[in-house]
Amino acid sequence: MKLALFDYGAGNLHSLGKALEAAQATVTVTSDWDKALRLDGLVLPGVVAFGPAARALPDDIGPLRRRLEEGYPCLGICLGMQLLFDASDESDGHGIGLVPGRVRHLESAVVPHMGWNDVETAEDPIFDGIEQLVAYYANSYICEPVDSAAAIAWSTYEGRRFAAGLRAANTWGLQYHPEKSSLPGRQIITNFVRLAAETRQASPDSVESRA
Repeated sequence: MKLALFDYGAGNLHSLGKALEAAQATVTVTSDWDKALRLDGLVLPGVVAFGPAARALPDDIGPLRRRLEEGYPCLGICLGMQLLFDASDESDGHGIGLVPGRVRHLESAVVPHMGWNDVETAEDPIFDGIEQLVAYYANSYICEPVDSAAAIAWSTYEGRRFAAGLRAANTWGLQYHPEKSSLPGRQIITNFVRLAAETRQASPDSVESRA
């Protein structure tokens, strides 16, 4: 599996890249959207703030959004999940708009939300093989989808329950960092690589036709 790990221009991608490689993916770190979308899947990492990351998106977001709507595999982590939405309270800029809704500031006494937290999960193949999930968080913002059915996981922090994961077509968003979440987190990454491979096998000419 050839996956694009998108580089917004800031942050450390090393641990996420190593986790994807451990799941038998070939990882290309790139800030070139044409190059990224010629590969088998896309990973949007959880680094930098919403504004700079939004500025790194294509000027015309329509083709990227349509690819995701059509089932192109994508995994958005922390900020990467937030970029799937229309906009964020954190800063100006437009996200991909795949998931209708907005990213809101986490209204809690202690922000950012740092450390380990239980995650409730719905039935979804991204969680295959995981009986109990405790994940590592580092976030000051949370996602509020218009349609609550988009959420596939939830966490509660200081009494506030929020979406910890979501799915739209073959795009998964995770508010926590699976690459820092011990064996269950690595299992999620392995599951994503497998799901992307299954999508690739179902459409064997999809990548070559774009090369």
